[in-house]
Amino acid sequence: MTRSFIRPARLAAIGVFALAGLIFWVSFNTAQGTNLRSDDSMLRLSDLIQDRSRKNAELDNSAAALRRQVDALAQRDDGSTAEDKRRLHRLEKNAGLEKVRGSGLSVTLDDAPTNATAKVPGLPDPQPNDLVIHQQDLQAVVNALWKGGAKGIKVMDQRLISTSAVRCVGNTLILQGRVYSPPYTVTAVGDPGKLRQALDAAPAIKNYQEYVDAYGLGWKVDEHKAVTLPGYSGTVDLQQAEPVR
Repeated sequence: MTRSFIRPARLAAIGVFALAGLIFWVSFNTAQGTNLRSDDSMLRLSDLIQDRSRKNAELDNSAAALRRQVDALAQRDDGSTAEDKRRLHRLEKNAGLEKVRGSGLSVTLDDAPTNATAKVPGLPDPQPNDLVIHQQDLQAVVNALWKGGAKGIKVMDQRLISTSAVRCVGNTLILQGRVYSPPYTVTAVGDPGKLRQALDAAPAIKNYQEYVDAYGLGWKVDEHKAVTLPGYSGTVDLQQAEPVR
């Protein structure tokens, strides 16, 4: 019975591959000279991608609701002791399945204006790739925040767990079956001072900030006295794992 409840979430994973294929196809046509800003077929495709993303979000919500029902039934009938339930609660918290609250900060990254020019004398005019957020930029922020002692992190409106993967196709973020466009916001709960120090010390972020200064990419850090991150609501099934020695 439990497996049938989780199937909707697995459909979201399939949607990731479908969305990636669609976006790669768009990129291929762009290379052939298709004008994305005026071509009607590209606009229809963009609408289709957004529609698939919304459906994936609905599947996520449905799967989360079903999982809560399953968990409630399991906890009612499993004969666990109070200590067992406390241990399970700790494990779920450490796994990112429960809300986390506390002080923290958020980092917002954004593309530069499409007509941006070099802001520093002597630098060449930017290439298109110089003006957009890339996967390594988002990943650098996430890695730095973990290194700074973050108790939890969300990208946009989704909580990250150990199996989460930040993936970008072009300048579009695909995260856990959902599609996002810039600006991108990464929020972490933890000691704001230590989180900011970790950001400042990361070599990949220093490199990104050179492009901020040179071509106007967006970079903003905000500290929060109180912030709440949602618990992860997607599937937690592992496809492959190896023990850490």
